[in-house]
Amino acid sequence: MGNNLHLEIVTPFGKTFAEDILACVLPGTKGKFQVLKNHAPVISNIGIGAIKVQISNKSEVFIATSGGFCEVRENVIKVIVESAEISDSIDLDRAVRAKERAEERLKTKENDIDEVRVKLALSRALNRINVASLKN
Repeated sequence: MGNNLHLEIVTPFGKTFAEDILACVLPGTKGKFQVLKNHAPVISNIGIGAIKVQISNKSEVFIATSGGFCEVRENVIKVIVESAEISDSIDLDRAVRAKERAEERLKTKENDIDEVRVKLALSRALNRINVASLKN
């Protein structure tokens, strides 16, 4: 690693991303924030959103993510989240179906649905659809 900025994204299923990068923009729960080389140490919550990773001057990667947290220290960014998918690997049809299911459940106004959970599922599906459109 040396003097480079290194990003690691980990989910309960393993490492999704681990590379040296130039910069990244993370979806904090209080808003987006950018991390560059020699960033001050910080720990922050991560919300549902897109991580924009600048690998080189000409190469970017977008990653759909759900809740978790990150730590920035000594030019290493460690992101631990519930899920993370690189835009090229998102199954758009599956994301659209998940969105439609969540919308349908919200419309029915059934008494036995967990509305908070359904709204989170809808947010995750919309995020995946958005990030899938941001092809690398």
